[in-house]
Amino acid sequence: MPQSFCQIHVHIIFSTKGRQRWLDDAIRPRVHAYLATLTRNCGCPCVVVGGPDDHVHMLVDIGKKVLPVDLIGKVKQESSKFIKTLGAEYGPFYWQSGYGMFSVGPARVEALKVYVEGQVEHHRTQTFQEEFRAFLERYRIPYDERYVWD
Repeated sequence: MPQSFCQIHVHIIFSTKGRQRWLDDAIRPRVHAYLATLTRNCGCPCVVVGGPDDHVHMLVDIGKKVLPVDLIGKVKQESSKFIKTLGAEYGPFYWQSGYGMFSVGPARVEALKVYVEGQVEHHRTQTFQEEFRAFLERYRIPYDERYVWD
C-alpha cells in the first residue's frame, strides 16, 4: 500500500489548577477557539471544544505524526499564555498538571461531540471530579485518588 491512513479520535480532559472557575462567560468562547486553533496548528484537527468554567473537553483527531504528550504540553502551555493576556485578573491562571486522554471509536464521535457541546448544562448536576472518576472507571484505568487532583 503506497499510502498510510490514520484516524485516531481522542477525548482530552483537563481542568484549571485547583478547579478554580477561571473560564467565565467573558473568555470561554475565545479560549475554546484558541484551543481548537492550537490543535489544528499541531496537525490534529479539532472536532469540538467545550466545558464549563473550571475544565475543558476536547475531541481531537490526533493523527499519526504527533505524540499525545507533545500535543497536550503545547496546547496547555500556549493556551495558558494566551489566557494571561486576556486581562490582569487572569495573571495567576494555570491549568492542572495532569490530564485525561481517552480513545473514541468512530461510532462514538458524534455522540461525544454532543456530550462536549452540552458540558455547561451537564455540570449543573455533576461535578468535574465525579465526571472524571466515571471516565477513569469506564476506561478501566487504575488510579489512586491521592494523586488525581491538584
